Amino acid sequence: MIFCVEDETGFCDGIDPACDSLLTRIGEEALREEQIEETAPFETELLIVGDGEIREMNRENRGIDRVTDVLSFPNIDLSEEKAEDAIRSQAADITDPETGHIMLGSIVINRNRVISQAEEYGHSRKREFAFLVAHSLFHLLGYDHETPAEAARMEEKQERVLKNLGITRDPDTVQSEAGYGTGSVRPKPDDRVPLSGERMNS
Repeated sequence: MIFCVEDETGFCDGIDPACDSLLTRIGEEALREEQIEETAPFETELLIVGDGEIREMNRENRGIDRVTDVLSFPNIDLSEEKAEDAIRSQAADITDPETGHIMLGSIVINRNRVISQAEEYGHSRKREFAFLVAHSLFHLLGYDHETPAEAARMEEKQERVLKNLGITRDPDTVQSEAGYGTGSVRPKPDDRVPLSGERMNS
């Protein structure tokens, strides 16, 4: 999976000098968890913003006027299909004609919440960041946490991805990790609304 990162402050590289590699590994592990094969490269946009920007996006797209930690903007209509079937049936609409990449959607992460939630939950910033990326990717792949059962299923998948990558909450690794998420929205490719993102758990 390819991530196109917009991060003017260099926050992502501060989380991990090999941030591009970290993101790719999280993306590939999420696809593996869903048993989705990349018949063409998948691409996800990642924006790193502050409190003001994400509050404005939350207000404009969800009608919720408050700061959040992460927002997810799926590019795929998953209302009636599993992600793999939806990607296949909608391929013509979600494939970039210039690159041939399948555009999964966009993730917006609040760098300030990565820092504060890592401190609150007692793990490294790297874990918190990875948690929010994984959380948002599962929103892009059709998961939500509106009910306790949905939340438990999503949490299990997120934790399995992080565990498989060795991104743990071990106290010995705590200099830089944390994680919830509530922001997502079901969108059309050019009129995308975000799904909630605030973390359900860490």
